[in-house]
Amino acid sequence: MPIATDARELQPDLARFRHSMHQEPEIGLDLPRTQEKVLQALDGLPYEITLGKDTTSVTAVLRGTRTPASADRPAVLLRADMDGLPVQEKTGVDYTSRIDGAMHACGHDLHTAMLTGAATLLAERRHQLAGDVVLMFQPGEEGFDGASYMIREGVLDAPGRRVDAAYGMHVFSALEPHGTFCTKPGVMLSSSDGLVVTVLGAGGHGSAPHSAKDPVTAAAEMVTALQVMVTRQFNMFDPVVLSVGVLQAGTKRNVIPETARIEATIRTFSEASRQKMMAAIPQLLRGIASAHGLEVDVEYLEEYPLTITDEDETHTAENVIAGLFGESRLSRWATPLSGSEDFSRVLAEVPGTFVGLSAVPRGTDHATSPFNHSPYASFDDGVLADGAALYAELAIARIAALAAAPPSAAS
Repeated sequence: MPIATDARELQPDLARFRHSMHQEPEIGLDLPRTQEKVLQALDGLPYEITLGKDTTSVTAVLRGTRTPASADRPAVLLRADMDGLPVQEKTGVDYTSRIDGAMHACGHDLHTAMLTGAATLLAERRHQLAGDVVLMFQPGEEGFDGASYMIREGVLDAPGRRVDAAYGMHVFSALEPHGTFCTKPGVMLSSSDGLVVTVLGAGGHGSAPHSAKDPVTAAAEMVTALQVMVTRQFNMFDPVVLSVGVLQAGTKRNVIPETARIEATIRTFSEASRQKMMAAIPQLLRGIASAHGLEVDVEYLEEYPLTITDEDETHTAENVIAGLFGESRLSRWATPLSGSEDFSRVLAEVPGTFVGLSAVPRGTDHATSPFNHSPYASFDDGVLADGAALYAELAIARIAALAAAPPSAAS
């Protein structure tokens, strides 16, 4: 039976699993209830399970039985992230989050459900596999760098050798029509870094600023100067996005505070621009502080690197998508998205690609739908079976190609 047909038969189970996760979102690296749900879904399937030591990750290895086990058999990794966000849900769906202040606002519940579905589909086709499949159930994608924890604990070498290819998937609640798969070779997602600035002044009475050292005016100048710097020091065709999300100072209108605080997110689309930002921002902010007779503490926090997909692996994914669902379901992006991903850590180590999937509810305008991370972001269960089928078929097709390749090409 075709894998897409088998996946559709799993659809009710996948929806139930997803709703259960959605009602109990967990944040960060410690997701005990989520881990338990994944283990229950894998129970009875022929996977070798390893649990994370520093996180509640789950690594599951399926040994294909088409050929005898050997040290040079191909291996493919499939990844799903599992964590939620500190967002108060406002979708109104009947499976709304029961955890106050937490929500699966980025669709990680769908990713996890789809990968559990793929686990079943692959286990049923174990005899077709001339290699091994690694399922990477990862916590802490939302700013906790969970992928780096799993890499340090050996997920890329879980079969006993380094995996040959890796595939991840991400759903969107906007951008593309329902059911559209999105790919892009090369830079697909921006890097993400953080900026934390503390302007150090001397407090005083608001009526006598000359007898104090006002950090507020300097901080305000810094916010504006950062935006001007982006337009004057960086090529518009190699874009940089800098957004200030935190601007804090003071407790009362007639008191000049001791300090002011700025926090910003920085997105770049090339390593050259990223390195330039690291040098340019401290220089700019220290110059402004000095001009005001103040001190400033600047923390530039390196977070997620560029998500760069392998061209050949992206073509592989596109061919699998077209074969399963038809070319009309495929959209190749011309430009990267300014979101960021710690799956970039995996793609920096092994060839692979990242596939987007629109889960915009049917009948909803994808151009105006609330986007991921919104308290109103809604994701349609209808894509679960297709996502599960794609995960599974990517592993099957890539292992078959690797197993058929000459030894030098497969190494």
